[in-house]
Amino acid sequence: MSRLSATVPFIHADCDITDSTFGAYVEIGRGSRLNNAAFGDYAYCDRYADIANAGIGKFANIAAFSRIGATDHPLDTAACHHFLYRSADYWDDTTRDATFFEHRRSRIAQIGHDTWIGAGAMIKPEVTLGDGAVVAAGAVVTKDVDPYTIVAGTPAKPLRLRQPRNIADRLIALAWWDWTHDALRAALDDFRAMKAEAFLEKYKG
Repeated sequence: MSRLSATVPFIHADCDITDSTFGAYVEIGRGSRLNNAAFGDYAYCDRYADIANAGIGKFANIAAFSRIGATDHPLDTAACHHFLYRSADYWDDTTRDATFFEHRRSRIAQIGHDTWIGAGAMIKPEVTLGDGAVVAAGAVVTKDVDPYTIVAGTPAKPLRLRQPRNIADRLIALAWWDWTHDALRAALDDFRAMKAEAFLEKYKG
């Protein structure tokens, strides 16, 4: 029997998950922390990922110790410490700053389909990774990344294209990530053996 399920996410031990949703065949690695995250079909994160306020595309590959939607602190006030907004942790006569938390939740990071985020990488709030993008291990992504582009460094900058633009555009148009589970299985040998251009020729992309 296959390990992953179309109906129930495979969640490893010691995860802390709040306000999150999961598509089919999703796996969440040990010790990961998720808040306000929506995982598309077949997406997974490895151990100790920290993901908040994020939309995760189908077939996203998120390596261990990655952080997506890393929360930030106010910088234009006299203090930046979280006593400003987690005030009830410090005083009995006050409450959390609901407006601050709602603003934080609204700053969604969008991760495209068939993306790969390397170990220890960080994706800042409101950043969009295009379909097919790759983020190198340890990179800090502060700006949007074009589809099928590999970025590296701190801050992350384009390193090279994963696929030539014409091939990338055809892959996006083919949108194989929307195929049914059975269709993916039927094409599995071709996914394994063919280069992208040959695959596109066979499947009319």
